[in-house]
This record gives sequence, structure tokens and C-alpha cells, in this order.
Amino acid sequence: MVPAHLGFLDAKTILGGMRTNANLELDAGIKTFASGLLPDLIAALRRSRKGDLLAVISGDPSIGPELEAWCRFTRNSLVDIAIEQGRTRWVLRYGEAPANVGEERPVGSRLWLYTNFDCNLSCDYCCVRSSPKAPRRALGIERVRRIAVEAAELGLSEIFVTGGEPFMLPDIGEILAACAAAAPVTVLTNGMLFAGRRLEALRSLRRERVTLQISLDSPTPERHDSHRGKGTWARAWKGIELARADGFRVRLAATVSTDAEAEEFRSFLDAHRVGEENRVIRRIALRGSAAQGIALARADLVPEVTITAEGVFWHPVGAEDTDLLVSREIFPLAESFAAVRRAFDREHEHQRQLARIFNCA
Repeated sequence: MVPAHLGFLDAKTILGGMRTNANLELDAGIKTFASGLLPDLIAALRRSRKGDLLAVISGDPSIGPELEAWCRFTRNSLVDIAIEQGRTRWVLRYGEAPANVGEERPVGSRLWLYTNFDCNLSCDYCCVRSSPKAPRRALGIERVRRIAVEAAELGLSEIFVTGGEPFMLPDIGEILAACAAAAPVTVLTNGMLFAGRRLEALRSLRRERVTLQISLDSPTPERHDSHRGKGTWARAWKGIELARADGFRVRLAATVSTDAEAEEFRSFLDAHRVGEENRVIRRIALRGSAAQGIALARADLVPEVTITAEGVFWHPVGAEDTDLLVSREIFPLAESFAAVRRAFDREHEHQRQLARIFNCA
């Protein structure tokens, strides 16, 4: 489990993975907070804009806890830690996260399952680096069945099934049927594999228990295809039409870079009479394969219990990142939910401790 002290991020060693780009790089040398690092940090932030990323590099890993405490105190966020050539590189975001990065809902009311990580596409902003070359890392039908049985006892409002591309799995029909027996299910898909046995599996599911959330990033193919591959918009639209014709509720999900792109997509959905309950518009998160996007720290995200083959995570947007790992143990499921709630309570306790610093009487 992630240590309880200040929620400090475990350092990860960069081995050919994605490096979080920063707007400014600050080499701390041998400086600590007691010997001149603080003025350098303040000077760097004065040269930055809200939302910019600042990397602090040092050969002394002991400054990490002080740096995170300072970030909490000043309402900046530590979003990444990596070890590069024997030195530690901390990346912090100047200022709090943009508004509306996620919805407020009771912790533990929903469950996310990463059934697999392999995908038929290589989207350039995938938050978990899914692709045709990614290892499957499947949850497997037996674990899913146990999760579904224990989830039913917890009174969940919804189960989300995602990947990778869940329809890559030959037993996806069994997986979705097991989940749907426990709670209403939404399966996130690119909508391109509805054919043959996969289509038969889809058609066997109860329409009132299964929603398909299909990705469509723009009103026309150009932007969508630039992120996901040539011809993918047309194939996704075909999948949307097929699912609707078969009587499934379809939710359209767009991943966008700007407010202007979001508004353009809303207009498209309005023209096609897609109601608010059947649309999801989200910003690119600076995680996984993304080179740009919103840098999100653990403290920015209301937890949504997320299970992968590797364990229990804080939120689906970082379901392979060590800073969002809560526990390696999935079962019993009730304990997984309790572990996430405890971690959430610790985050709130940090905020309350900071608030007491400003108590004037």
C-alpha cells in the first residue's frame, strides 16, 4: 500500500518511458530548503503562468518530502517523480487543477475495471499507453466473476469496463454479462470491433443493463483521425450506428485539447440530438502517452476505485502509475474500497492540517 506519510509519491525509474515535459527546469544542485532552494522556487514560479510545469532536479532525494509539503502549503501540485541517471526529477504544476476535471460523487459508488491493456489502436494521448504492442495484462474471467459477486454486496451504482479495447478479449461477452448481473455496466470502446463472434457476444447482452461509451473526438474525421489513425472516425461512427440499431444506449465520449474543441463538439451533439446524459467531454490528461494536456496529481482527483491485474488504483486516468496505486491486493473487494476511502481521508487530513496553520486565535 502507498505509505501514509503525506502521500509522498514513489519515485519511478525512467527506462525508455514517457518523460513529463516541463516549461522550466530548475537544477537545485546541492541546495535544500534550508540552504537557498526556496528563493529559487519562488523566482521560477514568478516566471511561469498558472498551469505551467516546473521540473526540480537534485541529487539529494531527501528534499522530496519537503518539496511535497511546500506544494501542499502553496496549493501547487506535485504531479510526477522520476529517477534519471541517479538524480531525482520532481515535476510540479503551478497552481491548482483547472475547474471541472472530474465530477463530485460518493467515494466507492462506482467501480472501474481494466479488463486488458492491449488495443487495436495507438492513440497518442492514451492515459495508460494502450496499443497493439502493449501486454494484455488481463484481469481474466475468474477474477471478474469474483469481483462481480462481491461488488453486488457493496451496492454499487455502476461498473465501468475499459481497457485497452475490451472487445479484443474473446470472453468479453462473459465478462460483461457477469458485471451486468451485479450492477448496470458501461463499457468504454472505440466501437470498431463489432463483428463476428464479438458482435454475437454483444447482441447476447441485456440492453437495459449495458451502455456502450464509444469514443468520437471531433465532429469530422480530421482531428479524430490525427490522434487515433486514418479512417478511425468513419469506423467509430459505423460502430455507433450499429449499436444504436441493435437497441443499445450509446454514450459519445470526446477527448479534447481546448475549450473551443469542447464547444464545437457540444454543437455537433446538439445537432444530432444527443442528450446531456449521453455525452462525455473530457480534456487530455498528461499521463501515459500524452505529450501535452492537464497535469493531474492525486489530490486533484476524487477517487474512483479502479482495478487492474496489478492491483487497486485511485482513479482510472492513472491506472498504471505508482502515485495512484492504493493496494496490490484486490480481494476482498470490500477491503479494496475501504483502502481507497482511507487514502481519501488522509488527503483531507492534510488539507485540514494546512488550514490550522492559518488559525489566528
